[in-house]
Amino acid sequence: MSETLDEQEALRRLLDRSRAVLFDFDGPVTDLFGDASTAPVAREIKEVVRSAWGTLDPDVEDCDDSHDILRHVRDMFERPALVPRSRAALEQAEAIVTQHEYVAVKTAEPTPHIVELVDVLTDLGIRLVIVSNNSDGPVLAYVRSLALQSKFDAVLGRDPHELRHMKPDPDSVNRAVDRLDLPASVCLVLGDQLTDLAAAQAAGTRFIGYTQSAQRAAEMRERGADWVVSSHQPLISAAEQLSTAN
Repeated sequence: MSETLDEQEALRRLLDRSRAVLFDFDGPVTDLFGDASTAPVAREIKEVVRSAWGTLDPDVEDCDDSHDILRHVRDMFERPALVPRSRAALEQAEAIVTQHEYVAVKTAEPTPHIVELVDVLTDLGIRLVIVSNNSDGPVLAYVRSLALQSKFDAVLGRDPHELRHMKPDPDSVNRAVDRLDLPASVCLVLGDQLTDLAAAQAAGTRFIGYTQSAQRAAEMRERGADWVVSSHQPLISAAEQLSTAN
């Protein structure tokens, strides 16, 4: 990413070469849990898994994030054990997170200017998909609450049957590209985490970071993000300029 390139010109070029934008959900669309920690969700999962499998592996016991713990529980499920571990506990762990996501979307505030961004990208003829580590049910419920469901080709959330498919695994991005029937090179991921960037790179799409964290923005640039923004307004301006030019 060239630091000397004007931001508006850089974003115009990226959008002009894109036929689809793939939105991460938690961050670019809404701040799902706000400032609240998801440690209570992780604790609930640990209690359920502990009652089914016994002593937890250290990586599970030490995890306090609702998504990360799903990966750790999935890893523990496949590790050797004296007594085979039931898959039911793994499925229950995923269901617990989904339940909390359904609760969270009822009060989650939309990311500033997200509706405007969706509208202007749609007006440009750019197709939209949501690719998320959240369950697709709560995501779709939230999109409907904003009356945006008609603007998205698909909502592709967490695979409940294979938790290792969460980003940074490119599964959701690959599924979006396949659903759109487009080359990955003309798709652009908009995400707020380094895991989003890793998934985009693995899938062969372009990537714009969305973050107010100067440290994370710097890491995204160092790792090859095409651009990083701290709000949706520069993207909206770039899209409006393209619309006028066309």
